[in-house]
Amino acid sequence: MSQSASLSRRSVLGAALAATTALPTFAQSPALEKVVFGTNWRAQAGHGGFYQAVADGTYRRLGLDVEIQQGGPQVNNRPMLPVGRLDFLMTGNLLLTFDQIKNGVPITVIGAIFQKDPQAIIAHPGQGYDKWDAVKKAPAVLVSKDGQFSFWQWMKADHGFRDEQLKPYTFNLGPFLTDKRVVQQAYSISEPINVRRQAGFDPVVHLLADHGFNTYSTTIETRTQLVREKPDLVRRFMEGTIAGWYNYMYGDRAAANALIRRDNPDMTEEYIEASVKLMKDLQIVDSGDALTRGIGAMSEERVKSFYDKMVTAGLYKPGEVDLSKVATTQFVNKGFGLDIKRRLGGR
Repeated sequence: MSQSASLSRRSVLGAALAATTALPTFAQSPALEKVVFGTNWRAQAGHGGFYQAVADGTYRRLGLDVEIQQGGPQVNNRPMLPVGRLDFLMTGNLLLTFDQIKNGVPITVIGAIFQKDPQAIIAHPGQGYDKWDAVKKAPAVLVSKDGQFSFWQWMKADHGFRDEQLKPYTFNLGPFLTDKRVVQQAYSISEPINVRRQAGFDPVVHLLADHGFNTYSTTIETRTQLVREKPDLVRRFMEGTIAGWYNYMYGDRAAANALIRRDNPDMTEEYIEASVKLMKDLQIVDSGDALTRGIGAMSEERVKSFYDKMVTAGLYKPGEVDLSKVATTQFVNKGFGLDIKRRLGGR
């Protein structure tokens, strides 16, 4: 094991804090362990903590050479994890993991970066949709095909939305912007920025997580074999990631943003910073159990609660998914990284 890999936890925290200013020299370090991490879309602020841990050297201080392999419209990283082409995978929410476990794929979630799923319904201001209960009266709700077979079923079962309201959402803001009576699905840390840019107003944002859609999001999956055979590697990746997210949210993220823009030239510094602000304002990352247990926190009770809601919504049958295989809390819930937050003045 390298000297970097054997650093005490206190030393790692101090190093992670200092990492935002300069990269150390590794010329005399033993070889680093290569790790490939896949995301589920093109680089953006919602991936910021991972890029931070690369940019500021946190992963390297933990003995890891981490390559981020971004997803995108022409890239499907999901099948790359079970076949060993990826070591870790960022996924959207627990529904994707439920499907994998149901189909016998030997993967597990090792941490949840987002305590709240950013999925939302947005509406025009001044149209009577300021309250969530009023949204169900909208004449049209624009929802994508994937959304129709996931959160829309929950919206019907738990909140009384009706299929008669359902209209297709094709990830084009045009229909929403031209009809003030329409509401639509949105990724709350990006679409509101686009609405402001294109139409000059801030939409009403109803985060589904604030109304009972309690899945974790931006979860990290790995192979169960890796957890069993290389738990120290998994621990170091998870701790580096957590430190990266604290440094990204509360420290100097300029170097990470530069890497994001390198991988995704469509991103601008202004857009990234607006998205970070929404993550903070909506308490996407640092809320709930993360406030006391650290970023990445999870609980078996919440996984079961969300699964039970999806059973009620008709997405699964009782007992169809072995929940004991969905996630492990072995690498989270230890309060790791809270020192970084305090030292950076995070609130």
